[in-house]
Amino acid sequence: MASEPKTRPTNASVEEFLATIEPAQKRADARAICEMMQRVTGEKPVMWGPSIVGFGAYANANATGKPYDWPLTGFSPRKANLTLYITPGFGRFADLVDKLGSVTTGASCLYVRKLADIDPAVLETLVAESVAYMRETYPAP
Repeated sequence: MASEPKTRPTNASVEEFLATIEPAQKRADARAICEMMQRVTGEKPVMWGPSIVGFGAYANANATGKPYDWPLTGFSPRKANLTLYITPGFGRFADLVDKLGSVTTGASCLYVRKLADIDPAVLETLVAESVAYMRETYPAP
């Protein structure tokens, strides 16, 4: 049986979390992504679990229909990559992904080694369009 996600918003400090990221370039990239996502969403960053910085939220449901909240968008500075969560996936945004630069994707994850490898204007457009889609499609909790 599917259960609700264990990842939930916390009261942990986003700034304290960002300050722990190593190396320094990944920390600077994470701060730049955080600022961009805050600007695009108009939402303050919130820690979701111990390692995801999320912005806004939408109401979703698991396979059994049990509702849960999830961030509209967010990111996590993982060891190998910066992982950005583009919640609706990339089907409708394939043209933007093609213009980004050196990235890989998963179902709803965009993997970036460093911001210098991608076009920041295209990234901002991708995040803005995905957030707009999510807000039109899913209710806020």
